[in-house]
Amino acid sequence: METILIVEDNIDIHNFIKEVLEKKQYKVLDAYSGTEALMIIEKENINLVLLDLMLPGLNGEEIIKKVKNIPIIVISAKISPEDKVNVLLNGANDYITKPFNKDELLARIAVQLRINENKNVNKELKYKNMFLNEKDHTLYINNKQIYLTKTEYAILKQLLLNPKQVITKTKLIELINIDTLDGDENSLKVHISNIRRKIRNVTEDEYIESVWGIGYKMHE
Repeated sequence: METILIVEDNIDIHNFIKEVLEKKQYKVLDAYSGTEALMIIEKENINLVLLDLMLPGLNGEEIIKKVKNIPIIVISAKISPEDKVNVLLNGANDYITKPFNKDELLARIAVQLRINENKNVNKELKYKNMFLNEKDHTLYINNKQIYLTKTEYAILKQLLLNPKQVITKTKLIELINIDTLDGDENSLKVHISNIRRKIRNVTEDEYIESVWGIGYKMHE
C-alpha cells in the first residue's frame, strides 16, 4: 500500500482529498504546516506528497527545495504560468490548480507513483553482508531487517555509494539539513550513533568507521 502525505492547511480541501485517496486504498498521512510536513517525512517512508504552496510556517516552495527523492504534486490556487514554471523547475513533479477534478488528481498520482516505482525496482546497495534496499529504505544484515529513519537512510546510502571513500562531515551534514533543518556536527554524531546501535543489535561486526577530523567511511 502506497503512503501519500497531504500537506494542506485548508481543512475542507484536506478532508476531501483524504476521502478520495482512502477510497482508492492509499494510506494517508496528514500535515497542516510546512514544518509538520518535514517532521513526518523524516520519520515515515512516503511514496508521494500532495503539497499546497501557501502554508503556515515553511511555505510549499521551501519544502520542495528540501525534499529529495519523493515525488511531489503541487495543488495550488496560484494559476499564473510563472508560478507553475518556477515550482516545476525547483523540483516539483507535477502541478494542479484549484479547483481540481478528483479523477484527474488520481490519474496524476498514479502516473507519478508508477514513474517512481520503475526508478526504484530492485535497486540495492550491497557491502559485505549488508544490503540497503532503495525502494523501501530498509537495511538488511545477515538477512535480518533493520528499519531506518529517512535521514539515517540518506547517510548510510551516501557511505555505501562510495564504500572506500571518506565522506566528509560537511557532505553528511548537508543531508541532515535537507531533511530536518537542524543539521550540525552534533546532529550528525547522533544519527551515526543511532545507525551503529541498530547495526549492533543484529551483529558484532563493525560497518561504519570514523576518520578523525574528516568524516566517516565504511569499515574495511
